[in-house]
Amino acid sequence: MTSRPTNSCCSCSPTAAANEPVDALPSSQQLVMRIEKMDCPTEEGLIRKKLASMPSIDRLDFNLMQRRLTVHHRSPDPEAIVGAVASLGMDAIVESKASGAGEMQAVFSIQNMDCPTEEALIRNKLSPIKGITSLDFNLMQRKLTVNHTLDRPATIQSALESIGMQAVLETDDLPADKAATQEPLPIISRKKWWMVSVGGVAALIAEVIAWTTGNENSWPVIALALFAIVISGTETYKKGWVALSNRSLNINALMTIAVTGAILIQQWPEAAMVMVLFTIAEMIEALSLDRARNAIRGLMALTPDVASILQADGSWQEMRASSVKVGMTVRIAPGERIPLDGQLTSGQSSVNQAPITGESMPVLKSVGDKVFAGTINETGSFDYRVSAAQTDSTLSRIIRAVEEAQGSKAPTQRFVDRFASLYTPIVFFAALAVAVVPALAFGLPWMDWIYKALVLLVIACPCALVIATPVTVVSGLAAAAKAGILIKGGVYLEQGHKLKVLALDKTGTITLGRPTVTDIFPLSAESNSGLRLAATLASRSDHPVSTAVVTYWKANNRPPDLAEVTDFEAITGRGVKGRIADQWYYLGNHRLVEELGICNTETEAALHNFEADGKTAVVICNEHTPLAIIAVADTVRETSRQAIAELHALGVRTLMLTGDNALTARAIADNVGIDDARGNLLPEDKLAVVSDAIEQHGTVGMVGDGINDAPALAKASIGFAMGAAGTDTALETADVALMDDDLGKIPHFIQLSAKAARILRQNIVIALSIKAVFLALALLGAATLWMAVFADMGASLIVVFNGLRLLRGNVSVADVNKLPRRSSGIPVKT
Repeated sequence: MTSRPTNSCCSCSPTAAANEPVDALPSSQQLVMRIEKMDCPTEEGLIRKKLASMPSIDRLDFNLMQRRLTVHHRSPDPEAIVGAVASLGMDAIVESKASGAGEMQAVFSIQNMDCPTEEALIRNKLSPIKGITSLDFNLMQRKLTVNHTLDRPATIQSALESIGMQAVLETDDLPADKAATQEPLPIISRKKWWMVSVGGVAALIAEVIAWTTGNENSWPVIALALFAIVISGTETYKKGWVALSNRSLNINALMTIAVTGAILIQQWPEAAMVMVLFTIAEMIEALSLDRARNAIRGLMALTPDVASILQADGSWQEMRASSVKVGMTVRIAPGERIPLDGQLTSGQSSVNQAPITGESMPVLKSVGDKVFAGTINETGSFDYRVSAAQTDSTLSRIIRAVEEAQGSKAPTQRFVDRFASLYTPIVFFAALAVAVVPALAFGLPWMDWIYKALVLLVIACPCALVIATPVTVVSGLAAAAKAGILIKGGVYLEQGHKLKVLALDKTGTITLGRPTVTDIFPLSAESNSGLRLAATLASRSDHPVSTAVVTYWKANNRPPDLAEVTDFEAITGRGVKGRIADQWYYLGNHRLVEELGICNTETEAALHNFEADGKTAVVICNEHTPLAIIAVADTVRETSRQAIAELHALGVRTLMLTGDNALTARAIADNVGIDDARGNLLPEDKLAVVSDAIEQHGTVGMVGDGINDAPALAKASIGFAMGAAGTDTALETADVALMDDDLGKIPHFIQLSAKAARILRQNIVIALSIKAVFLALALLGAATLWMAVFADMGASLIVVFNGLRLLRGNVSVADVNKLPRRSSGIPVKT
């Protein structure tokens, strides 16, 4: 999964000792530690102070959200660093000891690795191998990434195969994102279905014979029971033996012990039926999990395998989409799906972009507009130039991001994993005590209490509890992606419904970001040339206001000749300046004119009037006097007012942050119903406002374009990027990326988060409640092995199907009022 940087000072660079030459020091190494107790700046400060005193430390990178510390160091003994952290009362788990030189990465696809049971087994096997620096598990995609310094990855593959893992090393011929496009193999073979069916029939016949004859130990019963156990449970026994030999108590080990115990106490029919039922339940559970795992795979299937490509001789020829290079021209006919990202060069059409952006209505495309792989051309025909290879398309990057997010652990899952690691051994030893203590201490019948202990063993495995979180999170991430909302991890899906405050940038977020010139106000005799001077400076800037000035000049002047400008410079948060005909000219906002000391009464009054009307006013001036005021206005997005109203219905307070003047900010805020507006803000001011909001109210979101608002976006609890489909930076850096410019997707995201949170709570309560009830029934002697299997696997299936409800797509913005309203208590500033 992608880590989001914090905006606190996150590195320290102690200098080397003066008497030690730098080139004599060991090469820099990297130590990555996971510290469960490090989740706020208090612990960060404590660790920083402790480690900064060590001369071998070059830099510290803290990720409090992931509780991860990366130490760049030159120490020959990394354990000294781990010990220093431990001395503060914080247990550090070393995730990586990369040297940075000669390290390689091997990615394995392991079809029978899909739950924490297998993860623990693999971790116990591989961690002791010298040369393996880190293990990164993605259970939902069945991928294991191993960073190592071994001569060849075959050593790792052999170790995996020794514990029964079917590991396939991915090569350059089949990269991960390419593998996503291939048709997956059946999760359960037809042969296995037949074997389990035959075993089930044999177990059922054994049960009928035992019940009708009253003899559970006749040779037909024993023969049928053994046949059923062997044909349906051989794989379980193999997995159980591997787990026990590696000192791991997983469900396969517990079931192996339980069935063997039932055989030893001559409960033949029950032993057979328990094994068959367990195997069937495992198969159904695997199929259910696979549905969640592959929920996003359907998107990749939308892209066609071939594309019609323009040849050098002017003809058109079909090529495999994977072979098409950037710069080639593709022709699309009406009704066809678009195979690759690109930009129109001729023609026009309406394109259904729902697979990427979630937009319900087709979007008109003409020359110069972008198109995305997987979208559908509806009416016209057009040609476009390919801008990205198949593996780098927006759709491919979305799928990779979702798969990485699926592989990360949400906060609830981390809690459940810790609980399960304690729960299983405790119940195992409790079962052992139940089997031994009553008979030895009180002379009670051995067989009765051994049977109760076996029931406890079956109930002991917390499978339902462990899978409750990942299946829900994965379903939520997939449902969001299909709606055009890319969530970069379970932590943000869980946090979304807790948002108390949402800060929004103005330009491009609340407004369209395409301002137009509305007024020209002359201020001096030179004002006739003022617009030309303003356009000259504006032509060197990519700010939306500058673009509006240049567009206006070109539309009203033929030819649109501009002067030469030298020494051009941007003045952050204020405007631009440059030399024209050996004289300095400035184009900027109200603040710039005041700082130059040339803001006279007439200029002040005119600026105030424009700003009160909600317009953005810029002034063209020389070093001595303002020449003219140019007023521009941006159009509020059609979805902004409704989105703000829906956020308020959810109890989220809204706050607009803009570099524009305060009057304009307030006018636009009033227009769309935003609670609070702050104007005249530089990037560092926005960061400070977001930081203050977090300190006062906890969970705070920030919506921006992913680039100019980067500091505030990164500082926010959840950073939202608008229009991420066409912006690589936003897609990579945002916590939540909205694939189009619809602000209404944020209420949708919040409700999806709330529904996911409800299902998570339901799943945990269901899993724990069923366990508690059957533990009590087992101790009272009222539960049988049959009931225990039904309880354990039934609970697993219930939580899986409950989590899959998120995939139904019945979460919509229209449902926002179903959520309880909350108040953040933020006063509205005027």
